[in-house]
Amino acid sequence: MCVLLIALKTHPAYKLILLANRDEYYERPTSSAAFWDEAPFLLAGKDLQGGGTWLGITRNGRIAAITNYRDPASVNKNAPSRGTLVSNFLVGQESTGGYLERVKREADGFNGFSLIIGDKDQLCWYSNRSLGVHRLSSGIHGLSNHLLDTPWPKVVCGKDALTRLLSGQRAPSLEELFHILADRTVPDDASLPHTGVELEWERILSPIFIVSPTYGTRSSTVLLIDVQDRVTFVEKTFDSDPDHPTSVEYKFRVVP
Repeated sequence: MCVLLIALKTHPAYKLILLANRDEYYERPTSSAAFWDEAPFLLAGKDLQGGGTWLGITRNGRIAAITNYRDPASVNKNAPSRGTLVSNFLVGQESTGGYLERVKREADGFNGFSLIIGDKDQLCWYSNRSLGVHRLSSGIHGLSNHLLDTPWPKVVCGKDALTRLLSGQRAPSLEELFHILADRTVPDDASLPHTGVELEWERILSPIFIVSPTYGTRSSTVLLIDVQDRVTFVEKTFDSDPDHPTSVEYKFRVVP
C-alpha cells in the first residue's frame, strides 16, 4: 500500500471515508478483495506470496491497513512480510492498544512500515520508524511511504482533493472518490522527496497513481462507513493494465 487518505468524522453522512492505492510489482501474485475462506468474517485482498494483506475490514468493524516506509538502504530481504501485521490484527480479538504494544516489541524484525489499525469509531497509527502510538484525530489524514501526514506531493495533493470534495454537505460519489486515486500528475523535481532511490524512480513513484513497465498501482480501494454503520467496500484491480480495471463491491452492516 502506498497511498492512504483518511477522512475521520468529517462528513455528516460518514464516520469514515478511506481511499487507498496499493503499489506493487506486477509479478507479485495477488488475489482481489473477498471474504477469506479461512476467516469468513474478513474482507480483504490477499498477498499470495507473503500470505497477509494490505487493507481489510471485518464484519464487526475491525480495520487495518499498512504502507511500507521507503528506505532502501535499510531493507532486510529476509524480514517477514509486513502484510501479516494487518491480517493478524484482523483475524484476532486483541484490543488495538494491546496489539500495538505487541507489535512494538517485534517491530525491529520488520522492514520499515506505517500501520493503521482500529475500528469504525477510532483509528491509531504506529510506525517502526517513529516513536509511540498516535490516535488519529477527527479530520483528514494522508499516508504514503513515510510517516503520517508527511507532506510529500502525492499526500498533499490527495488530502487537498479530498478536503475540497467533502467541503459541502453532499455525499461524494464513488466516481469522485476514485477520481482522486486516479491522479497521475508528476510533480516537478524540486518537490520530490529524497528517499534513497534514483531520481528517475522518485519521478515514477511520485504520482498518486503509478504506472511503469514493471511496477505500479495494482489496486484502488474506497471504503465507506456511514453513520448507521453500513459498509461499502469497492476495489478496482489494474495489475499491469491501468486503463481496464476489474471491480468488486461489497456492502454489509457492522455487527458488534
